[in-house]
Amino acid sequence: MTTASPGAEISRMLTGAGVRSIGRAADMGVVEFDGAQGGAVAVHMQCPFRVVRKGKVLVGSSDMRYPQKGAGPQAFAEFRTVYDARAATLNGVLGQLRPVVEQVTVGEAGELTVRWEQGFRLEVFPDCSGNVEAWRAFVRGGDHYGFPPATV
Repeated sequence: MTTASPGAEISRMLTGAGVRSIGRAADMGVVEFDGAQGGAVAVHMQCPFRVVRKGKVLVGSSDMRYPQKGAGPQAFAEFRTVYDARAATLNGVLGQLRPVVEQVTVGEAGELTVRWEQGFRLEVFPDCSGNVEAWRAFVRGGDHYGFPPATV
């Protein structure tokens, strides 16, 4: 009996899912989906990532470093960073468009690309040489897959 590769399982899990929201839990990026087979699906990212459309970075993991204008020293703890503002704007757009994931690719060095309707894509790129979890994709209460595979 052969089993599908983790990349194939991640593609199966995400393809056809509706993109619900982009956010964060502390410094971990979170993208949530409504699974095509039902249930909540998510990608958690502890490495660099960005959401791109038409050659423009709409939000990126480094945006968490910068406070919104006038937010002060507690900006990160109060969810008042540039990332939080851009994610909120993007979530408004996603709520109107209700895009569906069209394609998922997982590269041999752990790079993950999730493309959804209207030309959006999530790009995740591990940048640590150690055996540290960079990202994971999972169904809540179900299967978890990620990179490096041994850390999930």
